[in-house]
Amino acid sequence: MSTDPTTGTDADYVSPIVLQDSCRLTGPNLLLDRAGAVLDVTLASFPAAAFVTYHEHALDRMLAALGWAGAPRAARTWPGGVTLAFAAPLDALYAATEVAEWAFAVARHALDPAAPPPPEFEAELARLRGVIAEEANPALLRLREEGLRRSLTFLLDDQHVSLGLGHGARSWRVRRLTDPARVRWNGLHDIPRALVTGTNGKTTTVRLLGAMAKAAGTVAGFSSTDGIQIGDTLVEEGDFSGPNGARRILRDRRVQLGILEVARGGILRRGLPIDSVDAAVVTNVAEDHLGEYGIFDVDALADTKMVVARAVGPRGRVVLNADDTRLLERGRRLTTPVLWFTLSPTHPELLAHRMRGGDAVWFERDDLWLAAAGTTTLIATVRDIPISFGGVARYNLSNALAAIGAASALGLPAEAMREGLCTFAPTPESNPGRANLWRFGTCTAIVDFAHNPHGLMALAETVSAIPATRRGLVLGQAGDRDDDSIRALAHGAHAMRPDRIFIKDMEVYWRGRGKGEIPALLESGFLAAGAARETIEHHDDELSAIRAALRWAREGDLLLLTTHADRDAVFALMRALAESDWRPGQPLPD
Repeated sequence: MSTDPTTGTDADYVSPIVLQDSCRLTGPNLLLDRAGAVLDVTLASFPAAAFVTYHEHALDRMLAALGWAGAPRAARTWPGGVTLAFAAPLDALYAATEVAEWAFAVARHALDPAAPPPPEFEAELARLRGVIAEEANPALLRLREEGLRRSLTFLLDDQHVSLGLGHGARSWRVRRLTDPARVRWNGLHDIPRALVTGTNGKTTTVRLLGAMAKAAGTVAGFSSTDGIQIGDTLVEEGDFSGPNGARRILRDRRVQLGILEVARGGILRRGLPIDSVDAAVVTNVAEDHLGEYGIFDVDALADTKMVVARAVGPRGRVVLNADDTRLLERGRRLTTPVLWFTLSPTHPELLAHRMRGGDAVWFERDDLWLAAAGTTTLIATVRDIPISFGGVARYNLSNALAAIGAASALGLPAEAMREGLCTFAPTPESNPGRANLWRFGTCTAIVDFAHNPHGLMALAETVSAIPATRRGLVLGQAGDRDDDSIRALAHGAHAMRPDRIFIKDMEVYWRGRGKGEIPALLESGFLAAGAARETIEHHDDELSAIRAALRWAREGDLLLLTTHADRDAVFALMRALAESDWRPGQPLPD
């Protein structure tokens, strides 16, 4: 054991109070409606209230000395920790994180005297003033102010500043900004744009909106967990559901309409990518990724998703699923106009909302209806919507309703909504990994990225409604879920009543767990749900499990093949089988 001679503390001591994350918030977020800094802190057994008090006192002292007194701040406690945030100038966000981290060190040392002491106040104040001076960019603030005065959207990242959106946007280098008096303002303007979030269905909803925009003759740019696309062109693959993907779409001068998927992580770590939209969609909220970033229950997750509603003005629409009880409760409290969508034509909220003249979308008998601006319009019939699988894929009908609602708020015509729904097919080209349908003779295979109980249960219910001689299922899960969540995934999948279950191990997704640990949990979940042990088999990787399912298949069977670890290889295999006119019982290609 060693002792720091300047402080008298144990130099090797590791405090149980841990700074888990320190981030800039660049837009509206769960705790604040503006930019700032956020910290996630785990506290072990130390009291959260005491830590927050010490942190607040330290912040008060430093912010007053820096000239930032009165900055809005917020704190949110969760099991074993706390998240703290405060607002800061847009050209001082990196400095703001350092202010927050100094206050963390003060609060930690106050609660845990054995922890390293914080830097002395006067020395740290001098250092932070230097950091703020180096980061300061008065020209940026002047340009932003003038843009906002002209009702232009302002976007900022480390390299670029832009005003306007899409084909009305112009960008500058952050450190080479022009004077507002020299800007050619006449060509700058915004474009219609929407935010889409939810636990399941958000990417499909984004793509449906893209299909509707195309049908309307509009060039849509959309960012999602699968990539960035402009019109029919895939610009780049990857997860672009954060602010970076949104900015790339909104600054592209080819884009006439922006459709932005936003995920929980981006909202919590950076905030919304844009603070003003015409439509904000929340498809649903269900258990997924709990335990990350201080979100430990579905109510907190719902609050996170509902942050998108803050970006909608009085002329826009918050498009919400009335069949989701948490969204129903939160939507009722909004002062912003809500457009409800529901699979139930007799839903009380739908009926009352329409009586008040509110906009709504619903499913009745075999039809999808829109009521907006005092007019009720039949948009499409189930038999004409390929992704509905003849109406049995109710979760995709819900996604279609969400897309109709957003399209209405974006000003797309009903004819374009109808054409978009009727031409959007469940293929790897149109909607990769979302109920992609393959037929090999009379055997049907569905490939899907389903990864949480809510989404998988909806898919399993669809599969169980499709006539088949036998049903086979390939399933795996990532190791960053808790044991109960992994078992719950198996329980949800069992709703399809599989005759054979192929459990896959995926080393790339072990995430701290050991070989065979996740498959064992899935098997226990299936057994608890009523599966017979002899119907379950284990495979060391995803592709082996899928090949085994295909070898097992016979004419008339239905296979649900979930894919995560080897998506490209799985799609390549399926395409090779289709091109060779493969039939069940025939050998598989090497």
